[in-house]
Amino acid sequence: MKLTIVAATGGIGRQALEQAVAAGHDVTAVVRNPGNLSRAVRAVAVDLAAADPAALEPAVAGADAVLSGLGPRSSAEAGVASRGTRAIVAAMRATGVRRIVVVSAAPISTVPAPGRPKPPRHDPGDGFLMRNLLSPLTKAALRKPYADLALMEDVLRDSGLDWTVLRPPRLTDKPPTGTYRTAYGQNLRRGLLVSRADVAHLMLRVLEQPETIKQTIGIAN
Repeated sequence: MKLTIVAATGGIGRQALEQAVAAGHDVTAVVRNPGNLSRAVRAVAVDLAAADPAALEPAVAGADAVLSGLGPRSSAEAGVASRGTRAIVAAMRATGVRRIVVVSAAPISTVPAPGRPKPPRHDPGDGFLMRNLLSPLTKAALRKPYADLALMEDVLRDSGLDWTVLRPPRLTDKPPTGTYRTAYGQNLRRGLLVSRADVAHLMLRVLEQPETIKQTIGIAN
């Protein structure tokens, strides 16, 4: 399969790159600095904080799917996910590529956005502790990055593309297990952690599952 991986030097993007190459896929990496790539693959250098769709077109043209681990690492980077995804969508439309898988975050189901101004107060998969303590604290601390991810999901829902959004909880650097849990349209009960490697594994797995198109998927160990 011919894949374009956006933010391929980030935590999840690097894992997706490693696993995709190991599986024999033909990979193009979209990164700010190709010198930081962990594998010798075709690279397209793009500043994803202010991405130009035309600059992304050579990277996505001819791809079977685009995988994006793009996201704000801090409040200072809020905006990169929505702006970058908007540019990716435009480049995909221009080149006729339809399949895209992106990483969001578990709390986003309850974060308002222009396309979802009144989201549910609680995610149906969250337990008492998550609903009443952990989720409110996390959303308060990461208000701007989460608003960016919620807007990114809006962009995808309005794109007309064949998208899948993965919503992991707190990420770890543990090795892949392949035994993580998933749920459509909600988080996982007691799902507090998941490894970046397992999120990357699911990104590749859903490419073979057409039933995941236009779905949000919770994942946790």
